[in-house]
Amino acid sequence: MPAPTIRVCFVCTGNICRSPTAEGIFKRLVADAGLAHTFHVESAGIDSYHVGERPDPRTLRAAEARGYRLDGRAQQWKVRDFDRFDYVVAMDRTHVGSLGRLATSEATRAKISLARDHVAEGPRDLDVPDPYYGEREGFDECVDICLAACTALLARIRKDHAL
Repeated sequence: MPAPTIRVCFVCTGNICRSPTAEGIFKRLVADAGLAHTFHVESAGIDSYHVGERPDPRTLRAAEARGYRLDGRAQQWKVRDFDRFDYVVAMDRTHVGSLGRLATSEATRAKISLARDHVAEGPRDLDVPDPYYGEREGFDECVDICLAACTALLARIRKDHAL
């Protein structure tokens, strides 16, 4: 089987809430579309607070309640990761800024996008709210927003790559 040709990484602050949620949802969407062999999907955090940890238990509960499996461990984004990924999807505008400062060229900057900007019928330039300091509803909202963003991102990638 050929190696995955499209590489996507979702990025948030600590890689235990928003980005692993998006990663799990996107993996499920590509699998349901019969495209799992075409994609390599990961997530990472800007900061190293939680490296090696599983997603927050509240994140796991919210995702699993909707049928999404989050099986990764937190890792920190490194500058060299720009070479590993074709699409770098930030969960909020501060992540876009942090990634932009780490980018070494216009080509690398062009890989960076804001998750919610992929949803054509939704508002643009909005963050995926960080549920970490909130209640259960925030984690459920995170799943909803990530599902909309990931669905739109997959549609864009399918169109761009004629999949």
